[in-house]
Amino acid sequence: MKCPGQDSRYWKPGSIFEAKCPKCGTEVEFFKDDTARKCSQCGHRFINPSMDFGCASYCEFAEQCLGTLPPELLAQKENLLKDRVAIEMKKYFKSDFRRIGHAMKVARYAEQIGKAEGGNLAVILSSAYLHDIGIHEAERKHGSTAAKYQEIEGPPIAKDIMKKLGAKDELTGEVCDLVSHHHHPRKVETTNFKAVYDADLIVNMEEGHQEKPLDGDRLNKIIEKSFLTESGKKKAEEVFL
Repeated sequence: MKCPGQDSRYWKPGSIFEAKCPKCGTEVEFFKDDTARKCSQCGHRFINPSMDFGCASYCEFAEQCLGTLPPELLAQKENLLKDRVAIEMKKYFKSDFRRIGHAMKVARYAEQIGKAEGGNLAVILSSAYLHDIGIHEAERKHGSTAAKYQEIEGPPIAKDIMKKLGAKDELTGEVCDLVSHHHHPRKVETTNFKAVYDADLIVNMEEGHQEKPLDGDRLNKIIEKSFLTESGKKKAEEVFL
């Protein structure tokens, strides 16, 4: 069966269009399923500007479909995956909007910190969405949401989600490792871990501050000593000070 999105029987007006060559400005005709075309005027080959690769992050036939694409587009697959991870996290937590909201806030800060620190956003965002994924099992099995129980119960669930979405073993392994100790930094940590740790710390501080406000001196001391990255520290200063 051919993918309906690429089957010309399902095409609509606009499926064949023209795009300007970025080198010389000549109009080049594209079909919607063309990955790239060569300009007849200057010979420059450029990528179809209207192609949508969102399905690549979850379609089980993505490797067959994407195998013919340029390497720079194949590299986008892991970045597309993060959006599917967010959806799976929401499905898992169902009506637990408190945990969903927490994960979304951590992901937002982690993305900002990760960009500033030069981390891998596929790892950072997937880990941020899944860092507390073991909390329900921790409550069920251990009667506690303590960090050590979350870190025990979280990785198997995170692994199942990542595998379901077709993530590569290397990416899955790093995400699961991060989830397994997300409250307990090791002596030497990756930039990816630091971004998620600092983001989680900011959100935990925000939530704690709402319940029991901290004075300025106490906040200053925590911010000065607790963060693993300069970007995390600056973000905390923006939020609290």
